[in-house]
Amino acid sequence: MKIALAQLNYHIGNFEKNTLKIIDQIEAAKKDQIDLLVFSELSVCGYPPQDLLEKKTFIEQCEIAIEEITPYCKEIAIIIGSPTINYHQKGKRLYNSAIFIAEGKVQYIQNKTLLPTYDIFDEYRYFEPNDKFNVVEYKEKKIAITICEDLWDFQPVENTFAKNQLYNITPMEKLAEHKPDLIINIAASPFSYTKIWGRKNIFIRNAKKYNLPLFNVNQVGAQTELIFDGGSLVVNPDGTIADEMKLFEEDYKVYDLNEISKCSLKKNIDEDPDVIAKIHDALVLGIRDYFNKMNFSSATLGLSGGIDSAVSLVIAERALGAENIHVLLLPSKYSSDHSITDAEILAKNLRVKYDLVHIQEVVDSFNDSLKSVFKDLPEDITEENIQARARGTILMALSNKFGHILLNTSNKSEAAVGYGTLYGDMNGGLSVLGDVYKADVYKLARYINKDSEIIPENTIVKPPSAELKPDQKDTDSLPDYDVLDKILFEYIELQKPLEEIIEEGWDKTLVKRITKLVDTNEYKRYQAPPILRISSKAFGAGRRMPLVAKYN
Repeated sequence: MKIALAQLNYHIGNFEKNTLKIIDQIEAAKKDQIDLLVFSELSVCGYPPQDLLEKKTFIEQCEIAIEEITPYCKEIAIIIGSPTINYHQKGKRLYNSAIFIAEGKVQYIQNKTLLPTYDIFDEYRYFEPNDKFNVVEYKEKKIAITICEDLWDFQPVENTFAKNQLYNITPMEKLAEHKPDLIINIAASPFSYTKIWGRKNIFIRNAKKYNLPLFNVNQVGAQTELIFDGGSLVVNPDGTIADEMKLFEEDYKVYDLNEISKCSLKKNIDEDPDVIAKIHDALVLGIRDYFNKMNFSSATLGLSGGIDSAVSLVIAERALGAENIHVLLLPSKYSSDHSITDAEILAKNLRVKYDLVHIQEVVDSFNDSLKSVFKDLPEDITEENIQARARGTILMALSNKFGHILLNTSNKSEAAVGYGTLYGDMNGGLSVLGDVYKADVYKLARYINKDSEIIPENTIVKPPSAELKPDQKDTDSLPDYDVLDKILFEYIELQKPLEEIIEEGWDKTLVKRITKLVDTNEYKRYQAPPILRISSKAFGAGRRMPLVAKYN
């Protein structure tokens, strides 16, 4: 049996484009004399459709798309993902389904059992869990069809993924009772640099456990903050990886079921992947897809001469092209000459259009207007924030006048502790580095400069500063980023309690201060732009904290 995997980039709710893409791939597969072509989870409508699933017309469009695709499947079989209607009187209205189509009609539907309800996932809000298991017989082979988490091997405890149900076995164990010859898994699993090998391990364990070849097709492409990396896998019964498809790109590959056992990538499961390179590629894809799918064409940002705006600009240029970017240099009286020079060098290196707009007159005007209100009160952070807000206003004026989308350049370390000005440097339509810790921003800069100096060396080595008062350094307000980032990772990604972090040797006073800053600045992050997600716990939809809570 010849099996082809179609790793494609879908657009949520763009049924015309998605359907055409799928049909084109079916026609190409026919020319390759493919027996079975496999697409990813909810490929017909794009993942995650969220509350669009509650619209009757949206589901009708899914059904129409399947009807349009089905006639093309007379000389080939396909497995494709789509929501389907639950016609039973009880339960949710929909299933998350894998549809097997052959001989010009729908032959079988396998519904998803384990519905994720954690982090950015909320599938139980929309879908009814499956409780029926069977295999598809095709070309004298029995195929076990699974959907994403249905291959996860949970322990025999109450399953938080499907409400009010107890699973002592996995769905694959039920399917194994029918003695399948292979496993197909269709998925929409987003990228996370903290779980690069974790996903592979799931497929390796299942292939070995059931002694079956396993074919996985993952979605690729970005859907607002979620970035799907592709990396679809073929795994041999002995657990060796036969092949891995491209990361962060569409891909299509053909496999002979009888020949894959002869293939092996010979990769060590403990091999340390190039994490920074993957984060870079994920962010480039995230920006490119956000602009393409929103029909945006050009971007702007404030180029300060600092490392955050420098890295953001390079990533944006690689996603959109230099001709589609127009940046502003916005110095105040506290801006150093080298900051302006560094910013100009970078803009010239990238051949990006830039303009220099001095903000001091604007800032002075604000301060003069407020003298009668502030009277003789001493200057404080208020005057610092006026500078940031002046920059934000000017950048938004450029955005409004020319239609450029403002990219936010704040990093995760700053966002975590509230080191940013609302309606100032927190402005933007999309946050590029909001899920990247400061230490990793430096690593990204080094990665960008691996072949030649694109970002000026001075930008990388100079102490970071907001330059809102004389000789200001970030370390005036924050601990060293190497320390800050480690504590933040323990508290945010690993969700460890304060006591456990302190027991690991960190200073008690420092840990309490940092975690309090994280908790008390939730209101700022609530008003921040969407953040490109590259970790297992990003700020935004996957981390839902109440603003008025009194808890630490």
